[in-house]
Amino acid sequence: MPLPTVAIIGRPNVGKSTLFNRLVGKKLALVDDQPGVTRDRREGEASLIGLDFRVIDTAGYEDLDAATLPGRMRQQTEAAVALADVALFLIDARAGIVPLDEEIARWLRGSATPVILVANKAEGRAGEAGVIEALALGFGDPVQLSAEHGEGMADLFEALLPRLPEPEEDIEDDDERPDAPLKLAIVGRPNAGKSTLINRMLGEDRLITGPEAGITRDSIAVDWVWNDPRTGPRQVRLIDTAGMRKRAKVQDKLEKLSVADALHAIDFAEVVVLLLDATLGLEAQDLRIADRVLEEGRALVIALNKWDVAENASSLFNGVKKALEDGLSQVKGVTVMTVSAATGKGIDQLLGAAFETREAWSKRVGTGELNRWFERAIEANPPPAPGGKRVKMRYVTQVKTRPPSFVIFGTRVDQLPASYERYLVNSMRRDLGFGAVPVRLTFRAPKNPFDRDKK
Repeated sequence: MPLPTVAIIGRPNVGKSTLFNRLVGKKLALVDDQPGVTRDRREGEASLIGLDFRVIDTAGYEDLDAATLPGRMRQQTEAAVALADVALFLIDARAGIVPLDEEIARWLRGSATPVILVANKAEGRAGEAGVIEALALGFGDPVQLSAEHGEGMADLFEALLPRLPEPEEDIEDDDERPDAPLKLAIVGRPNAGKSTLINRMLGEDRLITGPEAGITRDSIAVDWVWNDPRTGPRQVRLIDTAGMRKRAKVQDKLEKLSVADALHAIDFAEVVVLLLDATLGLEAQDLRIADRVLEEGRALVIALNKWDVAENASSLFNGVKKALEDGLSQVKGVTVMTVSAATGKGIDQLLGAAFETREAWSKRVGTGELNRWFERAIEANPPPAPGGKRVKMRYVTQVKTRPPSFVIFGTRVDQLPASYERYLVNSMRRDLGFGAVPVRLTFRAPKNPFDRDKK
């Protein structure tokens, strides 16, 4: 499904292109103090605190004859609004309301497109009068922001969120369909058995293997169909990677390139299997690799290979799990499996766990369920009051999946200690079914442009 569309409209020189550039994250539109710089509609993909949409920068609306250049520019603006899901009507808070603003407001009131009034350049006291005047336009309280300085973006997010299509209703792209191929990368130290494991999965010697460490140099992707004993055929894209040694030991230029390629493969995977050599146990380098996977937001599964020849298997398994709990502080309870690339034992269970982990990694929580969890979590453990001032958390919203990412809005949330953030993330994992996949949680305090002037 195409991204929802937001059109930015207003008279010339109120900051439409500046806001456009702020939303798309780059200077795509020319910006100058001279009015009328923008003539054609300019479109870009915007992301505002995880809310994705297509934004259109329009020419300044001028009430002139359609045969003139400004008149033709106005027609382009009208067409953009007709196509948009939401229109952002921008005014200059410092200049106040002028007759052309009132003319645009009259036109917009006759449009079927929902309108959000935005008072730009509202930082400081200079824009206070213009914000009050804007109420007379008939679109309610304006969102106050400074496109140039990035202030008020959280307030704009709150205004847009209920007016754009719900993310749950979006049609999934090819990668997010439940039956889409699982992008599964196998990583680990040299000679852990990565290529041997993939060959065993495929049932053929597709990749070169041998006792020498470092045979694999490029990341090799192989499309394959796994016959799941429970559900039948399932598509998998297997990615074999070069072994990753400690950085200090990587001297050869080709090996450096191979390791870089392996790290790049992690970025494009959905689930990453960190393969350990059970005869060697867990080493510090394994934890560094696992940490890199989680930092990139990928779902992680640990597999102990060569389990058929491991000694003291039970104590080894428990020792690895304990070391992972201690070494991966940001995620507890990462799935640990045992396999044998030589015999094939445990491979079906490993792949089943990988698909289940991807499902959790792609999970979207319904608004009702998320709010009920939020209320329970706060009631069970209210936020602290740093410096004696209460932190008030207003609501939470999920802004994306893969990995699951959430934003909590409230007052003074920037003062919450890291321990309380960990409490919320762990509660979310436990109560909402995310397990050990990475969960991103950020806090936003809507900014009042006048706070800096208050003592």
